[in-house]
Amino acid sequence: MSRAFCVAAGVQTGHVGAMFAAARTPPRFFTLAAMTALSVLSFNMITPSLATIAADFHVTYAVASVAVSGFLAVNAVLYLILGPLSDMYGRRPVLLWCTGLFAAASVGAALAPDIYTFLAFRTLQAAVAAGSVVSGAIVRDTSEAEEAASRLGYLSMAMAVAPMLAPMVGGVLDDLFGWRAVFWAFAIFGGALWVLIWCDAGETNATRGNTFAEQIRAYPDLITSAQFWAYALVMCCGIGAFYVFVGGAPFVSAEIFGLSSAVLGLAIGTITAGFFCGSFVSGRIAARVGIPRMILLGRLVPVAGLGAALLVYATGVFCPWLFFAAAITTGIGNGLTTPSARAGSMSVRPDLAGSASGLGGALVLALGAVMIQLTGALLTPQNGVWMLMASMLFLCGIGLLCAIWIRLRVQ
Repeated sequence: MSRAFCVAAGVQTGHVGAMFAAARTPPRFFTLAAMTALSVLSFNMITPSLATIAADFHVTYAVASVAVSGFLAVNAVLYLILGPLSDMYGRRPVLLWCTGLFAAASVGAALAPDIYTFLAFRTLQAAVAAGSVVSGAIVRDTSEAEEAASRLGYLSMAMAVAPMLAPMVGGVLDDLFGWRAVFWAFAIFGGALWVLIWCDAGETNATRGNTFAEQIRAYPDLITSAQFWAYALVMCCGIGAFYVFVGGAPFVSAEIFGLSSAVLGLAIGTITAGFFCGSFVSGRIAARVGIPRMILLGRLVPVAGLGAALLVYATGVFCPWLFFAAAITTGIGNGLTTPSARAGSMSVRPDLAGSASGLGGALVLALGAVMIQLTGALLTPQNGVWMLMASMLFLCGIGLLCAIWIRLRVQ
């Protein structure tokens, strides 16, 4: 139960001021999940509205889609900045400023009279990335490495659910009230989250104080650490395989398997469902199993699943459901691996947990963007299934090698 709810009860006894008392204790899980979920759903909740936005502003769909691609690019840059800022100034100020900026930018986007103003405010909305970056650092501030991996597993469930629900919610709002209603919803979500952070997110960074330049100069300590790169590559390769699937599954499904759009949407959701299940298991057992073994287990699952599927295809069995079943193992593996790899990367230098969280996230986004473009360029009707699954297996194989290195080195 959140502090916001608890202090709100004081209104009935006349303690109105307590309702807005600044938090002095670490945030509860609900607050961390809300920060993570909003940072994720703000990315794709507007996708059903892109055509409407383009028509309303009399621009092409490609121009309107900058609201998504540009948002992702700015997120990647902010990941590099927000982590060091939270190490320097503290987690709480960064969260409050960024969440407030997101809410204000949402209002600006909702009222935008032209596409340029709209895209400017949409870019400012990317400040919500702080929720994802700083929530991980907060978990590491308040937990030992193994416990942090377990807690991050549960947070990853919010990262799985949010992108599944966001397009549906955005589509309903667009149909009922128009695309601007989506941004009014963002403004409400952002304002509510700001209040929640104020009431339930006390400062957790006890080592802050370095200047921003000193924080940036500390990056080489992470970049030159083989252990950090092993953890980061595990995350990048696992989530990179997911981006390969997202970039290639529509082509394979339509051009090779001849599936309808409805079936395609359901099938693509399977990998996210696998991630949800894997994250739940990670939350349950990561603290007991330990980071190195969780990462190794999470990399063995997709390698085994994708490898078995390719062997079956080699025998001449050509079934779309086998393809999607193999993709589910990729999602499960990512759910098992990502929380532990993320906790491990932030444990290389605990005093730079925010910087590690931001740098790792930026690397994942950068590789994801590259893999989506490469996938679209390489797939053909002749090689589609093989190329897609082989690419996913290749990335998962690199992740497995890194996991083996971590297991041997850390032990």
